[in-house]
Amino acid sequence: MNLSEKKDPSLLLLVLAFAAVYIIWGSTYIAIVYVLETLPPFLMAGVRFLVAGSLLYCWARFRGTEKPTLAHWGRAFLIGGMLFLLGNGSVVWAEQHVPSGVVALLITTEPIWIVLLEWFLDNNRPNRGVVTGLVLGFIGTVVLIGPSAFSGLANSDLLSCLIVLGSSFFWAVGSLYLARAVLPSSPLLMTGMQMLAGGLLLTLMGTSFGEWSHINFGAISQRSMFGWLYLTIFGSLIAFTAYSWLARVAPPSRVATYAYVNPGIAVLLGWVLKNEPVTQRTLFAAALLVSAVILITSNRRAVKKIGTIEGNITDKIVDKNAVCLAE
Repeated sequence: MNLSEKKDPSLLLLVLAFAAVYIIWGSTYIAIVYVLETLPPFLMAGVRFLVAGSLLYCWARFRGTEKPTLAHWGRAFLIGGMLFLLGNGSVVWAEQHVPSGVVALLITTEPIWIVLLEWFLDNNRPNRGVVTGLVLGFIGTVVLIGPSAFSGLANSDLLSCLIVLGSSFFWAVGSLYLARAVLPSSPLLMTGMQMLAGGLLLTLMGTSFGEWSHINFGAISQRSMFGWLYLTIFGSLIAFTAYSWLARVAPPSRVATYAYVNPGIAVLLGWVLKNEPVTQRTLFAAALLVSAVILITSNRRAVKKIGTIEGNITDKIVDKNAVCLAE
């Protein structure tokens, strides 16, 4: 799909791009479940981002973009560490213990962290609509975690949920830093560098945990292999390209709707393909969290950055309805 930038994009390209962002990113959570059947979490994610980052970086350099400096690489490792090691890596690890749909719902708390961090760092005080969204998001998170929240950290499900919330926090921190850092002008080059840095850190993490000894290449299932290819090609390359194009040609508030759709796709696929439980509590929590995201993103005064959990969008967009989200 050639998503070249246009002033007046065709309806067909818009539909295809939105479909890619909605469906592909919503389906990455269940794809991770399949990959984890026979592959360890950190090495799987690390190699995935090393491959995707290498392709993006080489393509950007082939097109004549400037050579990054050592300072650029230093910032890329800082951002890659927060977004990919602490952000995506925590999600992948948690999906060993928590249903993929629940993980996707917990990730919707990222805009809440963004608002709180901007309030603390920039004194950007939220209005009533945003405050209402924050309250709904907090209630939705407590409802989603459920009674296990009161059983102590010995409960592996609770610990995994808290780790997912932490991953959302680090993605928010990384996104805010990314909006302020001095980086290469090419979004593709910058994203490729961050994926390479994050992929290397994830690989080192997996190595330190002894994951290489857990890999039996002869026992890797076809589902795990196809899942890994799907995450690398569709999640990191195609959906990222579609989203980066949409970020340039479509209103930010409309592009941000992926954050409302992805959790529903993830919950539905987890239920259909892996028989993950969908309880009334899950549905109620989903309604609260999605309502919170809608309130926050539609009432933000000005946001400088749009970010994603699969690809790192680096276009600085200022709009009264702009959003800062991670998928």
